[in-house]
Amino acid sequence: MSNLWLLVRTTLRMTFRKRSSLFLYFGLPMIGILLSSLLYGNMGTTPLRIGVVNADGTQALAKETIGFVKGMGNVTLVELNGEDLRSQLAAGKLDVGLLIGEGYSDSLRKGNPGSLTIQSVKGAQVTTYVKAMLNGYLENVAAMGKLAGPDQAKFQLLYDQYRNGDFKLTAQSVNDTSVVKGMSYQSIGFLIMFMMMSAISLSDIMLKNRENRTYFRILSSPVSARVYVASNIIVNLFIMLLQISVALLLMKFVFHMDAGIPMAEMVGLLVLFGLVAVSLSLVIVTFAKSSASVGVMQSLIVTPTCLLSGCFFPISIMPDTIRRLSDFMPQSWVLQTITSLQEGESLSGLWFNLSVLAAFALVFFLVAVYRFGRNNTTRNFV
Repeated sequence: MSNLWLLVRTTLRMTFRKRSSLFLYFGLPMIGILLSSLLYGNMGTTPLRIGVVNADGTQALAKETIGFVKGMGNVTLVELNGEDLRSQLAAGKLDVGLLIGEGYSDSLRKGNPGSLTIQSVKGAQVTTYVKAMLNGYLENVAAMGKLAGPDQAKFQLLYDQYRNGDFKLTAQSVNDTSVVKGMSYQSIGFLIMFMMMSAISLSDIMLKNRENRTYFRILSSPVSARVYVASNIIVNLFIMLLQISVALLLMKFVFHMDAGIPMAEMVGLLVLFGLVAVSLSLVIVTFAKSSASVGVMQSLIVTPTCLLSGCFFPISIMPDTIRRLSDFMPQSWVLQTITSLQEGESLSGLWFNLSVLAAFALVFFLVAVYRFGRNNTTRNFV
């Protein structure tokens, strides 16, 4: 046991002696989090910019309509003349133009609203909301006009009761957490990729030690090959745990990303994936003929599988064929579990996802053990 911990300490000391290792294990995840924050930083809700041309002058209902639009919420309203409205719509400075024509108030008062035009160069995606809100208001006022008939005093009484009625709608703003959750999801996706790269880099130490004959000098001491491999696995898992902890702390306290998942559950889930990453790295090392070929296999395995699993962008935008293919990749199961946890499911209710990840780790470990025992180029490790 003392030999095992001696190897662990020696490997850790030699690993962290290199600045490039610190950048790989901790710098790259930080860059991934920063990239996610930049990608999602401009996806918040922006006010709808509405320009109004009031050709009905000082008529009360025209002003009331403008006030209604201004009070819709999440709206920036600007009163302009016709020429300025057209130029600002064409320049993209406004989303919607509202033209209140002459005689609008009289037509609305008589129960037949007219002389009201909505313009936009962005189409129905921005005009639908304004139309839906205005239609309800116009229908109510028009109904009062029909009910009151030519009696102006009665119409004014009905309108005042409508505007100052006992029924009140109380609106309360709720923070939109979808952007922050998407940001944290994408950050975890980048972290998963860098965890896999780190695991392969650490397992590659065994091949490099064999190539420079360090491994055989170690075996000449009272250290068995199994202890040597076990020390590498322990170092791998320890650095993986540090990597996870640093990344999650940065997300929470530096970038202020709330993933909506308890920290302990997130750490447990990522540690389980860490076992998968370590076991896969051992499989790659057993199939590689040299440390140079490890880099090639890493490029052929890690980046494509992370891409297809949704580590770089949400898998929901991918075709169904790709989604079915991603079920054969452990990264996808981690991200699916994170999405389910963000939607309110408990970790215990996602036992199947956790079982699949554990199965991936077990299968990879068994393949690595088999290859270590059968491959002539790596048999010295066991």
